[in-house]
Amino acid sequence: MMAASPGAAVTAPRCPVMAGAGASSGDKWDTARRLKAALSCESGAAAAAAELRTLLDGVLAPAAGPGGSEAAGEALEWCRCLLSGGEPWDSFVQAVRAYDPATLCGLVWTANFVAYRCRTCGISPCMSLCAECFHQGEHAGHDYNMFRSQAGGACDCGDSNVMREAGFCKRHRIKSNSNVPNVPKHLLMMSELVLPQFIFSLIQHLREGYNEPALDLPSEKDLHKILQVLEPHVSFLEDLTKMGGAMRSVLTQVLTSQQFYKDLSSGVGENACVKKSHEKYLIALKGSGLAFPEDKIPCGMQEQGSGSSTLSVQGFIRLSIFKTLALPQEDQDGSQGVGKRKRVKLSSTTKDQSIMDVLKHKCFLEELLFWTIKYEFPQKMVTFLLNMLPDQDYKIAFTKTFVQHYAFIMKTLKKSHESDTMSNRIVHISVQLFSNEELARQVTEECQLLDIMVTVLLYMMESCLIKSELQDEENSLHVVVNCGEALLKNNTYWPLVSDFINILSHQSVAKKFLEDHGLLVTWMNFVSFFQGMNLNKRELNEHVEFESQTYYAAFAAELEACAQPMWGLLSHCKVRETQEYTRNVVRYCLEALQDWFDAINFVDEPAPNQVTFHLPLHRYFAMFLSKAVKCQELDLDTILPDQEMLMKLMIHPLQIQASLSEIHSNMWVRNGLQIKGQAMTYVQSHFCNSMIDPDIYLLQVCASRLDPDYFISSVFERFKVVDLLTMASQHQNTVLDSEHERSMLEGALTFLVLLLSLRLHLGMTDDEILRAEMVAQLCMNDRTHKNPNPKSGIIPGSLSFESVLSAVADFKAPVFEPGGSMQQGMYTPKAEVWDKEFDPVMVILRTVYRRDVQSAMDRYTAFLKQSGKFPGNPWPPYKKRTPLHPSYRGLIKLLHCKTLHIVLFTLLYKILMDHQNLSEHVLCMVLYLIELGLENSPEQESDEEESASGQERCHDSWFPGSNLVSNMRHFINYVRVRVPETAPEVKREPPASTSSDGLASSQNSGTAQVFSLVAERRKKFQEIINRNTSEANQVVRSKASMKWSAPGATPQLTTAILEVKESILSLLIKLHHKLSGKQNSYYPPWLDDVDVLVHPEIPRYSHGDGMTAVERILLKAAVQSRLNKRIIEEICRKVTPPVPPKKISSAEKKTLDKEERRQKARERQQKLLAEFASRQKSFMETAMDVESPDADIAMEVATSEQHVSEAIYDCVICGQSGPSTEDRPTGLVVLLQASSVLGQCRNSTEPKRLPTTEEEQIYPWDTCAALHDVRLTTLQRYFKDSSCLQAVSIGWEGGVYVQTCGHTLHIDCHKSYMESLRNDQVLQGFSVDKGEFTCPLCRQFANSVLPCYPGNNMERSVWQSHSNKCMQELVQEVEELQEQLGTFPVSISSETNLSKEMESVMKDIKSTTQKKYTDYSKTPGSPDNDFLFMYSVARTNLELELVHRGGNLCSGGASTAGKRSCLNQLFHVLAMHMRLYSIDSAYNPWRKLTQPLQDKNSELVSEELPEVPVLYRDVSSLLLIQILTMPQPLHREHFTCIIKVLFTLLYTQALAALSVKCSAEDRMVWKESGALKKNTSSGEKSWEVLLGHVISELSKGKIYEEGETEELAVNPDFVECYLQQFCLPFLRITSLLQHHLFGGDLPSCQEDEEFTVLASCLGLLPSFQSAHQFTSASCLDWPVPAFDMISQWCSELASFADRHPDQVKALLIQEPKWDLPRLLQLPENYNTIFQYYHRKTCSVCTKVPKDPAVCLVCGTFVCLKGLCCKQQSYCECVLHSQNCGAGTGIFLLINASVIIIIRGHRFCLWGSVYLDAHGEEDRDLRRGKPLYICKERYKVLEQQWVSHTFDHINKRWGPHYNGL
Repeated sequence: MMAASPGAAVTAPRCPVMAGAGASSGDKWDTARRLKAALSCESGAAAAAAELRTLLDGVLAPAAGPGGSEAAGEALEWCRCLLSGGEPWDSFVQAVRAYDPATLCGLVWTANFVAYRCRTCGISPCMSLCAECFHQGEHAGHDYNMFRSQAGGACDCGDSNVMREAGFCKRHRIKSNSNVPNVPKHLLMMSELVLPQFIFSLIQHLREGYNEPALDLPSEKDLHKILQVLEPHVSFLEDLTKMGGAMRSVLTQVLTSQQFYKDLSSGVGENACVKKSHEKYLIALKGSGLAFPEDKIPCGMQEQGSGSSTLSVQGFIRLSIFKTLALPQEDQDGSQGVGKRKRVKLSSTTKDQSIMDVLKHKCFLEELLFWTIKYEFPQKMVTFLLNMLPDQDYKIAFTKTFVQHYAFIMKTLKKSHESDTMSNRIVHISVQLFSNEELARQVTEECQLLDIMVTVLLYMMESCLIKSELQDEENSLHVVVNCGEALLKNNTYWPLVSDFINILSHQSVAKKFLEDHGLLVTWMNFVSFFQGMNLNKRELNEHVEFESQTYYAAFAAELEACAQPMWGLLSHCKVRETQEYTRNVVRYCLEALQDWFDAINFVDEPAPNQVTFHLPLHRYFAMFLSKAVKCQELDLDTILPDQEMLMKLMIHPLQIQASLSEIHSNMWVRNGLQIKGQAMTYVQSHFCNSMIDPDIYLLQVCASRLDPDYFISSVFERFKVVDLLTMASQHQNTVLDSEHERSMLEGALTFLVLLLSLRLHLGMTDDEILRAEMVAQLCMNDRTHKNPNPKSGIIPGSLSFESVLSAVADFKAPVFEPGGSMQQGMYTPKAEVWDKEFDPVMVILRTVYRRDVQSAMDRYTAFLKQSGKFPGNPWPPYKKRTPLHPSYRGLIKLLHCKTLHIVLFTLLYKILMDHQNLSEHVLCMVLYLIELGLENSPEQESDEEESASGQERCHDSWFPGSNLVSNMRHFINYVRVRVPETAPEVKREPPASTSSDGLASSQNSGTAQVFSLVAERRKKFQEIINRNTSEANQVVRSKASMKWSAPGATPQLTTAILEVKESILSLLIKLHHKLSGKQNSYYPPWLDDVDVLVHPEIPRYSHGDGMTAVERILLKAAVQSRLNKRIIEEICRKVTPPVPPKKISSAEKKTLDKEERRQKARERQQKLLAEFASRQKSFMETAMDVESPDADIAMEVATSEQHVSEAIYDCVICGQSGPSTEDRPTGLVVLLQASSVLGQCRNSTEPKRLPTTEEEQIYPWDTCAALHDVRLTTLQRYFKDSSCLQAVSIGWEGGVYVQTCGHTLHIDCHKSYMESLRNDQVLQGFSVDKGEFTCPLCRQFANSVLPCYPGNNMERSVWQSHSNKCMQELVQEVEELQEQLGTFPVSISSETNLSKEMESVMKDIKSTTQKKYTDYSKTPGSPDNDFLFMYSVARTNLELELVHRGGNLCSGGASTAGKRSCLNQLFHVLAMHMRLYSIDSAYNPWRKLTQPLQDKNSELVSEELPEVPVLYRDVSSLLLIQILTMPQPLHREHFTCIIKVLFTLLYTQALAALSVKCSAEDRMVWKESGALKKNTSSGEKSWEVLLGHVISELSKGKIYEEGETEELAVNPDFVECYLQQFCLPFLRITSLLQHHLFGGDLPSCQEDEEFTVLASCLGLLPSFQSAHQFTSASCLDWPVPAFDMISQWCSELASFADRHPDQVKALLIQEPKWDLPRLLQLPENYNTIFQYYHRKTCSVCTKVPKDPAVCLVCGTFVCLKGLCCKQQSYCECVLHSQNCGAGTGIFLLINASVIIIIRGHRFCLWGSVYLDAHGEEDRDLRRGKPLYICKERYKVLEQQWVSHTFDHINKRWGPHYNGL
């Protein structure tokens, strides 16, 4: 096969396949080294190369059969050896990296990656940076945001085509090529030889694996399998690209070289394998509808010779495009039909068929892309292709290849089942290529990019065309896209459209497009497919069965496929030089429109009951006209078509406006909700500037050029209210039901006002537009920064946006009402904006919902009231308009045409006469139009001329001229009207002398009222048509006669003559009287003050109601003409009350009145309802408001009545009042919840921070819960279990907290209430089966009822009553009371309803928390457990109340929750159950506290563990045990006695703890000084003596020996302070307890007096001494000699110390100062949290969670919804909420910046505590702006956590089914 050349040191090769398969790793490296050496020396190179080729052929052959993956691994191993030439791979990688001229980052990412975009640095809007480059660049203060990539992308750092160099990061700022040495040849020599074969083998694999799918269903499994096998190969290539520029250029060379491709893959040669794969390749091409282009290219043009790898299309003969598209059933010249139409339309382009179906591959890159597309863009391949882009040569080659495959991409996309994924991947690639202007321009010139794109888009839409049914259903030749097809419904077209929009953003490309006539024609064809799509037909009989939702697809398609490219093109038509482009577009646009009118067979009348909202051709035409006038100084008339075309153009947009009105008038209700949806979408913020704005502008243009009478009459005819415009009081409307008349008339007038007052495209500058839009938005509602104005195309963040915003609005920082909703920072209009700029017209244009207009008016009213400008209900103010651009002056003619004046006159008259179907809104619009006319009057006429012409007034019409100013004063005496014969007008005799002066000739004014509008319009239209064509004329005539004779022919109409004798001025003055309700209310202001005429702009007229408007109009009329002024004065002199037509029958009057009355009643009712709703809302707020004690509700628990013997309760269900009895007990509505809030207290004042680095971690062992836990466990090790369980309290974690809203109900009422809730199928936010409900009165969430104990249960002893019994007696009594355990006033034996309820509520309390929080005993289920749990519930509630008061009782007063505390009732329930357990008298702690024991040695003998020494017992727990085991109600003196005894123990504990703290020397000193004073009289009340005694007693044991202590500088002041601090917690708990049991307020005090005040309040201080001599010891009251007791207590410790000296000190009670519970402190900037956590791995499953979350209580990192960390069907967050918060969890979702609360089985989204600079949330980080902590919000969150009010304040709860 090959001869070894003599010089080569190569032995004959072994069989290559063998060499590949069996070689051990060492052999491979040897072979590689050998080959590399051979290739380096000249002589043996050829042979070595051949050997290498054979070797690779063997190694890389596509392995058939099961060993695929091993073979692949083996092959890659070989490749690594060979590439590195036998060197170790890593060192080879290092070596290549050294030659990387890295100027571009080019990091490629896939969907969901977090990247950044900086608008300040970006040139292209698609610019993006990876996090690393962003943080290393300098972007402080820039307009940047973080975003989550949707389709994937690549980092642009270093690419100066896409971003400014200032934004490059440190790594990519260095200029390239300067200091990177050249790559040594030998380094990459092997790569150049190995890689071609490697890539070819990859292509062979792809060819082999692909089977042409049967029936168009790719067997996705097979494709998937192949891709899995190839995964390592592609990953290997990807690793190569990451080695840097040197390796990439080798790859580029391999991929783009045509020679390699020819040699290896052409299928010529003897290798059977290659042949077979080449055949498969050809089959795949054919199967894709692509030809191998050999036979299609005329000879002589085979090769361009330039060696460029792109397919040359320039030189082709331009065949007719799409010859394959003709519909199959017709022959080529085709009969008339849709297909023909379609084909005719398409063949007019000169584009080339080859775009669609010729592909020729000349290099690996091209075929690789072909297979990538064929396999539907596997992610790995995409990433590899993109990773190569930093190489410039590759970038150009790849872009050209991509363009060449564009049509194929579209075909594959259409067939794909995963079109969404595929779309994302396509855009991932194309956005990298087309965002670069230089590249886009090059490809446009060399590869006809624009032709290809437009053709491909056109071709794509071809597949889903249907016949249009608009206008002429039978004969229409127009085709439109079918919005129900998947292509449109799923937006499959968006990748192609978005590429098109992307390239049009480049000026050089857009110019090419706008210059190319052929392209424009094709594009207009494309746009016309959308013209008239999604046609709606009004249902007249029954409701549609199926509401199609296709409309959204239609709106999206018009916006994306038509409007966005249009805006792209318009952005390049900004200067004079671009006039030509506009002319081109307008010209082809008009041609397309003319074609369209022909195709749908349109003459002059639109088909009734049809509307389409999609007229993209009209909108293109309108927007280019607007640009031409605004920016390019084109003369409008040179580009406008003739009158006939204008008339046609205005019909469809006008039809849309009328239909909007019909839809809002409920005339389309049978079409379902979707038609309302369309009407709203049409004006909605994202669509309005591409839809309604151009439509209205186009109508304005038509109106300015057409005859005004014709236009006005068209409007009223389109709105179907012509028949209503008669002076008669009754009429017949042939086209409209009377219930719709009023709103349609309002619609027509409102439309005219919009048409005449909007100046958006008629002369406003961009800044003025922005300002008007913004004001309109702000007037409707306060707005957050992101949406004060989404309408104009200006994005927040642009310079003018910020400056305009600050000019019109004030920022209102978020306010926090406790219990209120979370507010965001809002912008609210400044006062002067309301005063001068509020524009109701703009608001009406921009509102989606009618209620927004009302909202704006309400806010305006409020402003006027507040500022004192107007007290009543104002009318919308009239706003002065910006001057019209001269091109549109014609629009003013509308205001000065007789038709409009007739309409205005008629409506004023009808309103004055109270005809039906008129409203205030109609009057308001009529006045607005009159005022517009006066403001925009044509040039002033001199009065003289006027009066002269007055004499010879023409008699043929209503009004003499067309100027409103003069017509206003023209009197009309008689009018001939057509009325039904029943009308009151008929019976009148015509007056004797019917002055011809007033009565216009019958021809005109006889029909004037009923038909004048129509007749006028017909006549005008026919004149115009006659001028143009004679045949069209025939058509119109016949149609007109046919249609319009009908109404005239109806026999019941008759003609009557009406006496009017009014002018517009006189009607206005009478209206003023009518509105004011007084006669002669109008008095011309200029009679008092002539200045008014000189300066008519008087502020007092600018705001007000209808009367103000009339006054303003009369003043303007007077200013404009002296004659008007004189006439107004005359009318005012002789005015009389308005006379209704004399013969109006009372019945008629009644119906009119009824209408009015109904209307008024309706308005009143609305008002009442609104008021009621707001009242209810405010009531809810106060009722829910946890913290304010003043929100008392009458039905509170009646605890304040001092002298009542029995408490009276109101049941909120049945409304009866009465005491709670044993048979019918009353209960409090309570919410029981498990709480671990107390356990979260730490003994440090510095709150813990949320960890944001690896070093910071939070350890839970310094929390209150942890310390209590440890203590209990230790006690249980050394002491008797039952005694341990009474020496502490539990409930720091998982304690049960009970809270109430204060409402009571009968327990039997509650049961039936629950029953009804159970049967109620409505979705509730709570689970009735778990006993949950909402309080029937205040709707607060609750889950149990706590029975109220009968009797008044408050012993009202006088506050400071000191009993005269001595201490010893009381001690004795207490002991006796404890003995009689069974005697509970309700005897337990008799089961009463009350005791049953108490049982059941106790069950509820138990089941509220988890088992692990109630079982602490070593013997499960021992009664000691229940005993411990019950008194701990009391402890938990007292401690929590203390926390709610801020940790101390300085503020005093009643309990914070007002009267809403349920501790009293809770105590009774607990006491009743505690007394079921008897305490063996031998162990009764009371004995140990009050009697010295006789025999000290008895304990030591017993076998079992000893009891807990008294000094180790928790005093507060002992207090609760004592109180709860006493018979209730307790006497005050016994309570005080128990406290005194316990205080002695507490004090001794304090001394013991102190003695351990001081040094040995100090101890000696105290011991001695104490001993000296021991025998003084007050010895028992001096801490020195007692401390000395404690020290001497404890010294007997080994207590002080262990280790050194913390040395404290002990001086007497310190000791006193320490003792007081030690005792305070107990005093606080006790005072609260006393407050709840015996009533009476808590005294308030300064912090430093708290001890004294509480001590005296509890009766510990015998008499209040003056502060300076006060010591804590003076509160002691020893029942037996102090020294005996202390000795006894200390001896217990001493004996324990002998056995366990190490534990003695640890167990001494040290009261650390617990800080209040706090959530973790969060960093200022959210990015700190995000960057640390969003890529952090979970400690449980070691993956990076998809939805990471972090607990704000303890800082644990968890996977939200992660199945990876699921345990027994509980997801991790739910599990954590149970372990950390006993069912309450507060989690920050890292990727969304929001907080979720889990409470038991429900959860809610709480909101975010991070806001941007404008005080707004950014949920899901959609906008990605920098976020900062909002301290107030975090405080509110913490407050709700501590006060357990999540359930009450947050309203939106849902079940989580353990899935979070």
